[in-house]
Amino acid sequence: MIEIFTAAEIERARPAGRLVADILRTIHDRTTVGTNLLTIDRWAAEMIAAAGATSCYVDYAPSFGRGPFGHYICTAVNDAVLHGMPHDYAIRDGDLLTLDLAVIVDGFAADSALSVVVGDSTGHSESLALIEATERALAAGIAAARPDARIGDVSHAMGTVLTEAGYPINTEFGGHGIGGTMHQEPHVSNTGRPGRGYRLRPGLMLALEPWAMIDTDRLVTDDDGWTLRSATGCRTAHSEHTIAITDAGAEILTART
Repeated sequence: MIEIFTAAEIERARPAGRLVADILRTIHDRTTVGTNLLTIDRWAAEMIAAAGATSCYVDYAPSFGRGPFGHYICTAVNDAVLHGMPHDYAIRDGDLLTLDLAVIVDGFAADSALSVVVGDSTGHSESLALIEATERALAAGIAAARPDARIGDVSHAMGTVLTEAGYPINTEFGGHGIGGTMHQEPHVSNTGRPGRGYRLRPGLMLALEPWAMIDTDRLVTDDDGWTLRSATGCRTAHSEHTIAITDAGAEILTART
């Protein structure tokens, strides 16, 4: 189902976006070398509860996972890229950490992700370039998301950035519609053909999430049934924002400003 929201409903969706942005910014600022992934999960749980919000992840049990997920945030390290299940691991200097969070506030979901190198990034230029490419791809996708554009235009914009940066693109997982629930139609692949697919309309909400792996487009699943890793063990990165299509273009609801 594709949901189209009124201006008043988009206004009601903004607090969810602000909360996701605030939690991710706070966790980013708190996380240092030695921080345990389970501590990050506890921080997320505490902030979600304090805001009176609902986690999209704890009871989430889709067909592609061994659900329910049972945690409040996805934490993916180095070769892990999607659905990273928090576990007893202390972050090491130079680790590439991805945080992915989704919550519901007042009946509206918001979803966002960021990747960072924790500690001393010296000697990690390859990781920094990968992260930067996903951020540029996200910005390109947002710029292409305007009324009367098509999903293929958005996908093509993101895919062009990733391809020109030299990264293979996996099409199994991508962005999605979002609104009353976290994952909705339409699917937004991270590569595509312009002029194809669903036509964007004001009131549509999307979660755009370009992600990439340095030297492969193949994924493998951890024994936890959730965490997806690069098949070659290479590093990975993931950037995501929830946006609303307006008459003027795309509004970023999860902007971390």
